[in-house]
Amino acid sequence: MTPLVVALALAGAVWGLASDRIAVRWPAHEPGEGGRRPGWRTVVTIAAAATSFGALAARSPEPATFAIVAAWFGVLVLLFAVDLDQRLLPDVLTLPSVAVAAVLLATGLNPLVRGEEAGAIVAALLFPAILFALSIPFGSGALGLGDVKLMVAAGLVAGLSRTLAGLLAGVVLAGVILVVLLALRRITLRSYVPFGPFLIAGIAWGILASL
Repeated sequence: MTPLVVALALAGAVWGLASDRIAVRWPAHEPGEGGRRPGWRTVVTIAAAATSFGALAARSPEPATFAIVAAWFGVLVLLFAVDLDQRLLPDVLTLPSVAVAAVLLATGLNPLVRGEEAGAIVAALLFPAILFALSIPFGSGALGLGDVKLMVAAGLVAGLSRTLAGLLAGVVLAGVILVVLLALRRITLRSYVPFGPFLIAGIAWGILASL
């Protein structure tokens, strides 16, 4: 483990803690809500952020790729924390992510999808539509529109193959965790569990695995 890996993992942990603390206050809660003390969500967010940034440093991508992925991971960590706390992926994060990713794609400044622009566009249109269609039988609350917007941004940032790998990884991770929680009777079949954190973890893994 190199000093850079340790430094980035620590920086990720700090951002994970900050994101958890932001999530308890922002976006605006209902009166009387918010101000949650650090708990299991804090630990999970810190661990996810530290692991993601440490793994990115370990992959040693070229500078442009590093900058794009690090910025994207920063947004993903905050989305992860907010969705864990509020079951919400706010438009103020997802929509600018879509816009910035589209500009980077159009200008050729995103090395992750350079030469694969058509695949990125397909991923941004196809996977959110498939995910939304598959959620319809489970009711209107099974998948939020924030998840759909997140998948649009992910497709534009990461391209076709990485986004597909991330989506599949997120679905598998969600299945495993839900089965465990059901077995431990921590949730029931009627419990609402946000899909966003699993999707975000899968998206991050899909990028890291290909670097």
